[in-house]
Amino acid sequence: MEEYEYAIVGQGAAAFAAALKADELGIKTVIIGKNETKGTLLGGTCINVGCVPSKRLIKVGNFLDKINLKRFDGLYYSAEIENFPKIIREKEFLVGSMRFSKYQKVLGKLKNVKYINEFASFKDKNTLIVNGSEIKAKKILIATGARTKIPKIEGLNKVKYLTNEEALSMKKLPKSIIIIGGGALGLEFAEMFAHFGVNVTLLQRNERILPGWEPEVSYYLEQYLKEEGIKIITSVDINEVSKANGLVKVSFSVKGIKKKATAEEILLAAGRSPNIEKLNLSRTGIKLNKDGFIKINKYMETSISGIYSAGDVTGEPMLEALAAAEGNKATINAFSAKKIAIDLNSVPSAVFTFPEVARVGLTDKEANGKGIKCACQPVMFKDLAKASIIKDTRGLIKMVINANTKRILGVEIVGENAADLIHEAALAVKFRLTVDDIIDTVHVFPTLSEITKLAALSFYHNIEDLSCCSE
Repeated sequence: MEEYEYAIVGQGAAAFAAALKADELGIKTVIIGKNETKGTLLGGTCINVGCVPSKRLIKVGNFLDKINLKRFDGLYYSAEIENFPKIIREKEFLVGSMRFSKYQKVLGKLKNVKYINEFASFKDKNTLIVNGSEIKAKKILIATGARTKIPKIEGLNKVKYLTNEEALSMKKLPKSIIIIGGGALGLEFAEMFAHFGVNVTLLQRNERILPGWEPEVSYYLEQYLKEEGIKIITSVDINEVSKANGLVKVSFSVKGIKKKATAEEILLAAGRSPNIEKLNLSRTGIKLNKDGFIKINKYMETSISGIYSAGDVTGEPMLEALAAAEGNKATINAFSAKKIAIDLNSVPSAVFTFPEVARVGLTDKEANGKGIKCACQPVMFKDLAKASIIKDTRGLIKMVINANTKRILGVEIVGENAADLIHEAALAVKFRLTVDDIIDTVHVFPTLSEITKLAALSFYHNIEDLSCCSE
């Protein structure tokens, strides 16, 4: 039997952040790596089958699309895919090199941390079974992540379907694809494939894509995606999936009207499932939430004292940076008197479509639900000088403020580089800034970041009546 102060089950962002902090604190630690996500190796979902490979392929698709849009007059240029397998090989090289430099190499430098590439299961709340042997630990962190949820659809088990893992490793592009799910993952893959010349149909259960976002953001993004040729169908109830003549057929209903769609491939992007099957959590008494994810308190501790959990295995929001923050803070909470919580309200998130969408804080509806009298209004990118300069005026920003105090409660953006622009808003929400604080901060001209200042100014002026440099 091996004994440690700390056992970390997992090998992704949350697990590594925890290991780095544990090593810094001089805690004798073991990382036990494997989980149920098939393509996940050292480094977890993000580096192997998530953020890194998907954003590389999205970037390639966006680059291709930008060239072929022929945005600027007086120039002639065009591009096409010459060798798609080569694009995939370059992506795989990127993943491998980052796995080595950011995880394997880092792991080798940790003096107090041992890595075991095996599955772990609980014997009791302080004992793990790893490859037939027992490992005891005073404190344990569960950070096993999540994988694609396979919905219960009649006939789905009889057809070959794709998840994000297979979709990121295709050596040959299909002519057509059906994507089930209108959240972040579904939208990113829909546009990526569309930019690669694939005929895309996206089926969304809710009345709109990104249903939890501001309706204006969802609406405009949907219009932009449709303009690129993506067929988006909302309010969908899927009845059956079948295969005939080499094609996948999806039979579905839209408000009672029966419809069907056919394509060469089908991609599932309708949620995630926690990687908990092999953990034998029943031996610990750890409680799960209504969706089956591990339930934690604000200090990342489970219902069992001394057992913590972090990252996607705890449910939404599932963000790589948040998982790392949770792993770090969980370790501090486990081994010190100091207890640190994470303010989820100030954690930004983004969807890497083109244009991108990003958000932080409360929506108008959420703020009203908390009894806060809000003020909010969208400001369009067409009123931003830099947007006209780069000839991409698509997009808007919507800022929600407390009508009485002018404090910024939430911001959502759809537009060029929204994922970068959102961080000023994240700081505003985190540090309880007002619109006046933003207005009084000089912004570089001409930049896209001025959109945040325009949003703040809109509470005092009609933006269309202002010059480029108003205050």
